[in-house]
Amino acid sequence: MALERFGDRWSLLIIRDLMVRGYRTYKEFLESGEGIASNILADRLRRLAEYGIIVSQPEESDARRVNYRLTAKGIDLAPVILELLLWGARHEETGAPCALIEEMGTHRQQVLDEVRRRWQAHDTTPIIPRFRTTKQSERSKG
Repeated sequence: MALERFGDRWSLLIIRDLMVRGYRTYKEFLESGEGIASNILADRLRRLAEYGIIVSQPEESDARRVNYRLTAKGIDLAPVILELLLWGARHEETGAPCALIEEMGTHRQQVLDEVRRRWQAHDTTPIIPRFRTTKQSERSKG
């Protein structure tokens, strides 16, 4: 049942980006470098909201704009997302600095505590800096 809720690639990437990259807007997700189509992004954001994993909130400075945020149910996925990040960095080319991944793996609980603290404080400072993905590197070469 859980994988049916958020087990597709795009949903997991949206959750990851909310959790550790500080993304909040449709535009940030669309321009993340992952290559998600706008119709897929809109669908996944809607589904994640329906499942209670994210909420959409009007931006304070412009109510026409929407910001997305993890719910308590969504932030409870932090340990799973962290383990997926670490696994991916060990077995795939992610573009993440090795030292950063090693540090996160060594200090898992501190990373999880910081993710939760930032969520509670509505702090959008990224846990993981925005680094170039393999796809972005390939596009800049071509």
